Amino acid sequence: MFVSGFTIVRNAIRFDYPIVEAIKSILPLCDEVVVAVGKSEDETLQLIKSINDSKIKIIETIWDDSLREGGKVLAAETNKAYDAISEKADWCFYIQGDEVMHEKYLPTIKSGMEKWKDDSRVEGLLFKYTHFYGSYDFVGDSRKWYREEIRIVRKNKEIRSYKDAQGFRKSDNSKLVVQPINAFVYHYGWVKPPAAMQAKQESFHKMWHDDKWMKENIPAAKEFDYSQIDSLAKFAGTHPIVMQERVQKQNWKFDFDPTKKKWGAKMRFLMWVEINFGWRIGAYKNYRIR
Repeated sequence: MFVSGFTIVRNAIRFDYPIVEAIKSILPLCDEVVVAVGKSEDETLQLIKSINDSKIKIIETIWDDSLREGGKVLAAETNKAYDAISEKADWCFYIQGDEVMHEKYLPTIKSGMEKWKDDSRVEGLLFKYTHFYGSYDFVGDSRKWYREEIRIVRKNKEIRSYKDAQGFRKSDNSKLVVQPINAFVYHYGWVKPPAAMQAKQESFHKMWHDDKWMKENIPAAKEFDYSQIDSLAKFAGTHPIVMQERVQKQNWKFDFDPTKKKWGAKMRFLMWVEINFGWRIGAYKNYRIR
């Protein structure tokens, strides 16, 4: 079984992305990892080269910043990385620059790839998600956080990155047929020093919106205000080994009372249904389960 990892990155140092940890977290399962490094305003290319692993294949790209509608540039860059994967790949493992796999899930992931490798009806594997917010001690537990997404797909020219690169679809816009596996992606996109998070907000939303929207919706500030969140839970697990040093170096404080939920009546009802019956009413599902 040949497994190719792939990811994209630009300005990782400037916006404090754990891209090195992301890549290292999937390396044990991969025979190669394609990293599409966009032309950056910092030393991102040198950072990726510093991983110094023969499995890593770097391609240098230039992002088309005119693709501001719906985050299209992210999908375009993801497709560049995907298209550079070896043709002998049985599975392609996608990891974003703020996602990290915990080592405890690697055996489960490998087992899933082996189990479904020869069943061509299965086009991808579906992962669960844990979203960290504010600090490494809290996770999102409301409906605003997506619960699942495709992170392993087959090498198939018909499979393309979808919309803002959160998931995948066929080139005819049909959803992939997938199998769920019991493995969680740890998403750290909302855990950064407040100044870095504010800088990310001011830059990142430009991939979705025009200047008018930016001016009206992204307040000018030196630091991001993490307190404006509806609901969080205390994280009771452990972080991946590759994240331990970053977690220990956290140099800002964030605290939140998990018992306080900033929900209106409708949200309280929807969350009551989800908590008691496991049913997320109106959940977005960019896939079909086999």
